[in-house]
Amino acid sequence: MPSSLHKTRKQIAKKRNGIPTALHEKSRDSMRLHKATIRDQRLEKLHSARSKRELPILDRAVYFQESAREVEGDVLDMETVQRLIETFIHQYEEEYSAIKKERRPGRPASSKEDLLKIKIAALKEEHEKGFHVMSADSARKLDEWEGNWSSLKNVPWIKVTTNCLARPTDFPSKAVA
Repeated sequence: MPSSLHKTRKQIAKKRNGIPTALHEKSRDSMRLHKATIRDQRLEKLHSARSKRELPILDRAVYFQESAREVEGDVLDMETVQRLIETFIHQYEEEYSAIKKERRPGRPASSKEDLLKIKIAALKEEHEKGFHVMSADSARKLDEWEGNWSSLKNVPWIKVTTNCLARPTDFPSKAVA
């Protein structure tokens, strides 16, 4: 996809008969180029922030898709879903304990250790309140999911609590963990 800087540069070159470099510092064309550069940088920053926010949801969807493929059958029972959720929550604990063992006694925790501790606590708290997972009765739809963000909305989502209560919910549009 061409950027606005590319389009603006092309328009200016067309207007100046192919010589876009002959601009002085405060000219209108120079200001147009500067605005286009700033706009492209702002859009790139927004895109990277959005993809960073969507990454936990995509990771969760990929994990449950792979897990559903390992389990045979079209429908996952609630015990299997709870076991998969527990496995997902505890996947960071091995890394956390390894980092904790590497740390010398009396030293403060590293930033990575703190982040893992916060992530584990947030996942446990979310599981108590209601953990967003794909609906257990739609394992076929989850298996057909191709891995892109736009088609993830077509997969039904549910919230599962620690006491096996499941209720339908909307697609988690905000970061979940």
